[in-house]
Amino acid sequence: MTTIQNFAIPVTCHAFNADNSQIALSLNNNILNIYSLSSGNNSDIKLLHSLDEHTAIITGVDWAKNTNRIVTCSADRNAYVWTLVDGKLWKPILVILQINRAATCVRWSPLENKFAVGSAARMISVCYFEEEQNWWVSKHIKKPIRSSITCLDWHPNNILLATGSTDFRTRVFSAYMKTVDSKPGDTPWGDKLNFQKLLFEYLPTSHGGWVHSVSFSPDGNKMAWVSHNSTVSVVDATQNMHVTTVRHQFLPFVTCEWIAPASLLTAGHDCCPFVFSYDGPNALALQQQITLKGEVKKAAHSAMRKFQDIDKKATDQDVGAQLETIHQNAINEIRIVVGSKSGAQKFSTIGKDGRIVFW
Repeated sequence: MTTIQNFAIPVTCHAFNADNSQIALSLNNNILNIYSLSSGNNSDIKLLHSLDEHTAIITGVDWAKNTNRIVTCSADRNAYVWTLVDGKLWKPILVILQINRAATCVRWSPLENKFAVGSAARMISVCYFEEEQNWWVSKHIKKPIRSSITCLDWHPNNILLATGSTDFRTRVFSAYMKTVDSKPGDTPWGDKLNFQKLLFEYLPTSHGGWVHSVSFSPDGNKMAWVSHNSTVSVVDATQNMHVTTVRHQFLPFVTCEWIAPASLLTAGHDCCPFVFSYDGPNALALQQQITLKGEVKKAAHSAMRKFQDIDKKATDQDVGAQLETIHQNAINEIRIVVGSKSGAQKFSTIGKDGRIVFW
């Protein structure tokens, strides 16, 4: 574990370039900073560029590995695709999102020929490049969405799109576009994948919560998500859409990512990563908590105690002992740095404490 930087300001989102020599991140503002990382343990960080085209907080960033393009979205209702010119200057191209509320999240598709932007306008903008006009345009997925989109993830086939929203629902849509994609074959999620077709929708029968993060498995046959009611769920498309849900004893997780075919990494308000194993329907279980000392109950108590102290004393200064975790506040996002969902060897986390940590 290596902490590469402590900005002391919440890090909202981050992404890496193809060889992990650079990182793009936003410090809870409208500026995207791009830093160079030293080789080895990534302990040194140097500011290279500050991109300030947005006028409100940047809510999402993703870096296309093969084409070296960065896409950002913001609460200013805009998205930009950034292209490096002559290795010196990042040039922005405005994306025609056609939304009237804040953009909340963004992800490139696996083939990097399109990307999706979630928004508080109760829709998803699937964006592609129109060469004749030389700009990025979008098609909207609207029905049956009735609340803000909070998270997105692409299926490995470049067609299906998983979403989570503030109405407690998780959905899978088809984002097939005739002008961009090759004709898709049948999948366990369904066939006849016309654009905007709803293939899966899940609403908890009991108490639910905002869906904070979704992630397709490496083979695309499963999808995992974490919700604000302290649950972790997995749906298996090969098992008649069977949903397995586990309610854990910790504070809510806000990010999740598959790191192996049967292993799911999660993190959130308990300030450290957790690994869950999934071995089939009704076989989802906590496998490991990654902390400095590895004591699950003690770390959980420390996090809860800190939040109670902040509430009682109305301050975040000197509210008690340090947590037994590297992060001292909630983790916002997980990114795989080395490897893939099939087998991750290294991953990063960013947090509200301003820290970037490699694991």
